[in-house]
Formats: sequence, C-alpha cells, structure tokens
Amino acid sequence: MQETTQTATKTTAAPKPQTVKRKIGKTTYELSLHFSQTSTERMSDKVMRLLENDLSAKR
Repeated sequence: MQETTQTATKTTAAPKPQTVKRKIGKTTYELSLHFSQTSTERMSDKVMRLLENDLSAKR
C-alpha cells in the first residue's frame, strides 16, 4: 500500500505598489514605487554606496 502526502502551498499576493502623481505644467507623471521584500541593504546604505562610486569614478 502506498501513502501519498499532499501539501498545500499558500501564496500571498504581492502588495500593491505605492504610486505618486505629480503634475508639471500640463503633464501628469505617475510613478510606481516597488521595494524588494528580500533586500538586505538599507536605502541609506545604497545611496551612500552610489555616492561613493560616483565620486571615485570622477577621479
């Protein structure tokens, strides 16, 4: 006799990205913001790394 095991996988919907709307003149811009759920780097660390890379490239 064989036993079969079934497992249920629960999936959750990704959160709806935040949006920002800005009107400049007669044009309306809509930006969608997405943040990784698996990110290991804080935003401040990322900005600092980008600035350091930019400054070192200009030398």
